[in-house]
Amino acid sequence: MQTRKSTMPVPYMTFAILIVLLIVFLVETFTGGSTNPAVLIKLGAMNNMMVAAYDQFWRLFTAQFLHIGWLHLASNAVMIYYIGQYLEPIIGSWRFLFIYLLSGVGGNMLSFALGSDSSIAAGASTALFGLFGAVIAIYLKNKNIPLIYGLGRQALALAVINLVLDLFMKDIDILGHIGGLAAGFFLSIVIGNDNLAKYHSKIRVLAAVVLILYSVWSLRQGMVITR
Repeated sequence: MQTRKSTMPVPYMTFAILIVLLIVFLVETFTGGSTNPAVLIKLGAMNNMMVAAYDQFWRLFTAQFLHIGWLHLASNAVMIYYIGQYLEPIIGSWRFLFIYLLSGVGGNMLSFALGSDSSIAAGASTALFGLFGAVIAIYLKNKNIPLIYGLGRQALALAVINLVLDLFMKDIDILGHIGGLAAGFFLSIVIGNDNLAKYHSKIRVLAAVVLILYSVWSLRQGMVITR
């Protein structure tokens, strides 16, 4: 019987991301607690007022490394590992990291554009939804590959189920999830992959234009402080 090690490369970047998330969570814990708003703000959680009023745009990036409570961290970590163990070997470690990080930013940008100015948001779920989006984009172009076909259908189901659940759960940043999903989808189309069928060059250019326009719009919209 074949083992996973003989058929799929080790997802080193996925493990690296999980280690970083754990280290950051420990920093939160030992500096006042991961549910302490002051700690979250100090370490880089999203808050639209802080970004717009004080030009702290770095929060769009740092918020994806913070978590509010250990259950929040655990649930995201499990799903990141599940998707990462398949997606990273398929597209490559650096493409995986690129999509992961920029999807996290993309998700936070939609929250910045349309979300509440008073809320404090954190979590890797924006990046996780970006991984869902990336898998879905790959699936739509490579349905003939059994592994991708199965993974794509699972990612699509997980994305839909989680978005529906978001509608009924308190204190969930659904805008961040939607933004991350869209960002990962378009990023995956743009960067392509050497071993899989790519989208036509015109579609890839269009996807890049969509990402640029989305970035400009969300940042301009987010600078309207009072909503």
